[in-house]
Amino acid sequence: MEWFIQNAHYFIPLWAFLLDCLLGDPKSKFHPVVLIGKVISFYEHLLYGTTDSPRKKIAYGALTVCLTLLTVTGIGFVLLLIAGTIHPWVAYAVEVIIVYITISPRSLAEAGLELARLLQQKNLAEARRKVGWIVGRDTTELNESEITRATIETVAENTVDGIISPLLFFAVFGPLGALFYRTANTMDSMLGYKNERYLYFGRVAARFDDVVNWIPARITLLLYIATAFLLRHDWRNAWYIAKRDAAKHPSPNGGYAEAPVAGALHIRLGGYNKYGDTMTFRQFMGNPDVPMRGIHIQKTIGMMYVCSLLGVVLAALISRILVIL
Repeated sequence: MEWFIQNAHYFIPLWAFLLDCLLGDPKSKFHPVVLIGKVISFYEHLLYGTTDSPRKKIAYGALTVCLTLLTVTGIGFVLLLIAGTIHPWVAYAVEVIIVYITISPRSLAEAGLELARLLQQKNLAEARRKVGWIVGRDTTELNESEITRATIETVAENTVDGIISPLLFFAVFGPLGALFYRTANTMDSMLGYKNERYLYFGRVAARFDDVVNWIPARITLLLYIATAFLLRHDWRNAWYIAKRDAAKHPSPNGGYAEAPVAGALHIRLGGYNKYGDTMTFRQFMGNPDVPMRGIHIQKTIGMMYVCSLLGVVLAALISRILVIL
């Protein structure tokens, strides 16, 4: 018991991961990420000006990023301070909850498994509708292979910002680091669009998200290759395709999760996507050695869970090493 008390901090990622596996992402208007969104909306409403020049919009967007990060992490700090005055174990529980709300493996898995089930039932109409909930492209005419591709790309790419990045930020900066990361990522999801409203105002939020995910994305690549080895997928091809194709993704980080998955499963990701009336092409990652089917979604989810567990272990090890140093 004394050993556990001395090392309790290193178990926080594990408890957070198990909580997510058991409870998933709570659907509530009081969910902390929803509340983070309200903070972002508050500062956006306060600072956004429709008649501002592009330079001023960038400046006010940067101010929105700074104020939101300060506000949310400040609230988290106060909550931990209050919890600590009640009892150290209360503070510990709050730390676990903070990390728990920053990761979302079960939500990713549930969305993917639902689409795999619909494809198995040959219910393409419903699969097209539901895949539209997790991707921004037009899904009304997608076939089974394209629905599968969209789902695998989403699960793989979100392994970075939905799991590994917050765990690594916890490892280096503690629970407030994970909260800081989740706030930055939420700002990108709300402000980081290249449309008329956010092209300039959301630019700093989008670039900042790229920066904070840069190292975690490359660590995720290595974790996915290790995952392929553990699950007896083709880890050598995962490594080869990752080296060849990871940098082809339009995002500076997305390909570092997608490419090793494509290589491990011998499938090809990327291709044509329709957004409104515009057809775009994203460079291919992987080789089409086998046709994509719903079973590949299930395999990707299995890889995501093992990769997440490796991330939990890595976060604990990094925390331990930093304490020793």
